[in-house]
Amino acid sequence: MTEAEIAKLASWLAKAGLEGRTETALVEGFCQRGAAGGLPLVRAIIFIDTLHPIHEGRAFRWEREKPEATLTEYGRSTEGEAAERWRSSPFFRMLADEDSLMRRRIAADGELEFPMFADLRAAAITDFVAIINRFAADGAIGEMDCIYSSWMTDRPDGFTDEEIVALKRLAPFLGLAIKSASLGRIAETLVETYLGRDAGRRVLQGHIARGVTDRIKAVLWFSDLRNYTRISDTSPPEQIIPLLNDYADAIVSAVHEHSGDVLKLIGDGVLAIFPAEDRARACAAALDAASEARASVEALNARRAAEGLPTTDMYLGLHLGVVFYGNIGSKERLDFTVVGPAVNEVSRIAAMCRTVDQPILISAAFAESVALERRRFASVGRYALRGVGKPQDLFTLDTGF
Repeated sequence: MTEAEIAKLASWLAKAGLEGRTETALVEGFCQRGAAGGLPLVRAIIFIDTLHPIHEGRAFRWEREKPEATLTEYGRSTEGEAAERWRSSPFFRMLADEDSLMRRRIAADGELEFPMFADLRAAAITDFVAIINRFAADGAIGEMDCIYSSWMTDRPDGFTDEEIVALKRLAPFLGLAIKSASLGRIAETLVETYLGRDAGRRVLQGHIARGVTDRIKAVLWFSDLRNYTRISDTSPPEQIIPLLNDYADAIVSAVHEHSGDVLKLIGDGVLAIFPAEDRARACAAALDAASEARASVEALNARRAAEGLPTTDMYLGLHLGVVFYGNIGSKERLDFTVVGPAVNEVSRIAAMCRTVDQPILISAAFAESVALERRRFASVGRYALRGVGKPQDLFTLDTGF
């Protein structure tokens, strides 16, 4: 590549990064432009660690014969086959040796230095270059402290020294653009994971001023676990977090599947909303989520019982009311949540499940808003709820739950 071509590609990376292009678009555009500028690339793989509750990182792969770069998210590489592959990789060796560049020719026969080279030989790749661009300590995000890239060619003579110098000069520009894209995605993942999907989107859109709230009508869901206090008092401490995770996964997944938003996990409790621009539709979604959550909890109980682990069940309160939805808190610590009398009411309704021995209780406001064909409720009586001004008529499903 000429100096002009290197400068042109670096300029494109800066522009594409500022535009907010995705990692796959950056890798694809870089490789296509690099190949057009004279780099004999046949394959490139770039990967970077991330902050995600499930995935350890993301890998981006480009091949000359395919039009688009692809994305693969990978799990933890600290145990099992994944750990073995990582420890036998060129990048693991480079980190151990504190090297930033490795070049290896891939011979047509003979021994191979790394197991992964067998696939490269089968693909007729002749030259392999690996580069690590490290971040400063203050620039690391969790375990995301560098970007890894590998570059391959099938040209018989491999890369020239000048081409390797060009790759080394350009890799930091690509790394910076990918890091920028990754940080934006990480921010989205974190706020949605910790605040909820809708609340996370609102925060990223700039709705972060203290005291700014929207007055909305919503179906409110409050659930908790039967006998959780007894279980936590009698079970080994190391079993408590896995138990909460198992049941939260079953319940939260059901809420999300039916367009609800989980706002808080309060110990064993779950607070969620289903926005109710269309009240009948929101109520139907909440009932469908409740049915799915119940089925998921039953399946989970069967698995946990087979493993000799403690099991529980879900109490659920459903209510329809007006709430204030937005930022509440101090100047240093805000929470994006819902407040209002309806929030207190739904938590009290859920608590009444124990008193009347019902797995689900529904307020009159919710029952009145359900479409006629779905009204299969049975009254359980009129009750005074703690902190609520007037007694409330409560219902349950008369066809089981």
